[in-house]
Amino acid sequence: MAATDIARQVGEGCRTVPLAGHVGFDSLPDQLVNKSVSQGFSFNILCVGETGLGKSTLMDTLFNTKFEGEPATHTQPGVQLRSNTYDLQESNVGLKLTIVSTVGFGDQINKEDSYKPIVEFIDAQFEAYLQEELKIRRVLHAYHDSRIHACLYFIAPTGHSLKSLDLVTMKKLDSKVNIIPIIAKSDAISKSELTKFKIKITSELVSNGVQIYQFPTDDESVAEINGTMNAHLPFAVIGSTEELKIGNKMMKARQYPWGTVQVENEAHCDFVKLREMLIRVNMEDLREQTHSRHYELYRRCKLEEMGFKDTDPDSKPFSLQETYEAKRNEFLGELQKKEEEMRQMFVQRVKEKEAELKEAEKELHEKFDRLKKLHQDEKKKLEDKKKCLDDEVNAFKQRKTAAELLQSQGSQAGGSQTLKRDKEKKNLGFL
Repeated sequence: MAATDIARQVGEGCRTVPLAGHVGFDSLPDQLVNKSVSQGFSFNILCVGETGLGKSTLMDTLFNTKFEGEPATHTQPGVQLRSNTYDLQESNVGLKLTIVSTVGFGDQINKEDSYKPIVEFIDAQFEAYLQEELKIRRVLHAYHDSRIHACLYFIAPTGHSLKSLDLVTMKKLDSKVNIIPIIAKSDAISKSELTKFKIKITSELVSNGVQIYQFPTDDESVAEINGTMNAHLPFAVIGSTEELKIGNKMMKARQYPWGTVQVENEAHCDFVKLREMLIRVNMEDLREQTHSRHYELYRRCKLEEMGFKDTDPDSKPFSLQETYEAKRNEFLGELQKKEEEMRQMFVQRVKEKEAELKEAEKELHEKFDRLKKLHQDEKKKLEDKKKCLDDEVNAFKQRKTAAELLQSQGSQAGGSQTLKRDKEKKNLGFL
């Protein structure tokens, strides 16, 4: 019997029984709170928006601190994601806050692929968590969860409509992260223009099928305030770390020649609404949505790519072990098939190589025979020439000997005649 069937039968057979007295498991929520407080919390924010929209200033204002960071320039060759982690403490609650900013977003002439580094970064955090989850020896309680819990998308206060870059980027991100759109530097446009701009943004998001994060209304304790705040999206915010004295109080504000804009005055901007919704009311829901919705979608797609399924072809439950065994057998079968193909290919290549070597050997033998015959012919020709030369030399020597003999005979004959003439001259002289 499968484990799922056993679990289903156990669940169906569960009975509700009364307690005769106090047991103590009603303290479980307190235990959970104490354990969570001792472990601390993590929260990761992704700030997406063009350079100069006040992303860093808003983060400083939200958490009432000054985060270290270098200001970005407009000369970046591409979009880069810069991540910084900070340890914050409020009362007895510790928060490991990670702020990821998109440096150079929207600064390029060609903005077609500006969203890709952001998508790749989010997927990389999901992949790192999945790899940790799939380990045999897991340490998830000590693992620093770097998955993005909230994406604050900063919209330029143009007062007209969303840019195509904003629509494309949010459409690519809405299935991977909780998007909260905000209008940055909202004091740059008038109140009437801001109202029309919000309506225009909401209409364009709906018409283009962009799913932004909706504050949950299923919990009665926050249903009313979250329902009201959903109607105020996107939030029009102003950030400032400068404190000015207004009346008898020091307040965060921005001073202009025409007057003062108070950051925490809800009549001036939606900063307080954003802080309430993001940090004080829905931070845990953002964390839960990231894990139960976005990460689960990534995990499911990734495991399906690896061949894991919940049901077999007959729509029957399929355990992970059965899936693993089926995938393993399939892999082994493919491995054996590839091994056989490689063996056949190796044998074929060896045969082809042997044939090539035999052909080359045959050509070498033929070439050797031709060279040997040529050598023999040349040798015979040389021997014939040598013989002719020897015959000529012998004939020359014979002619030379005969000539020398004739010459010597002629010399002797000439000497005898000279002596005879001398004798005759002497004889005549005596007479």
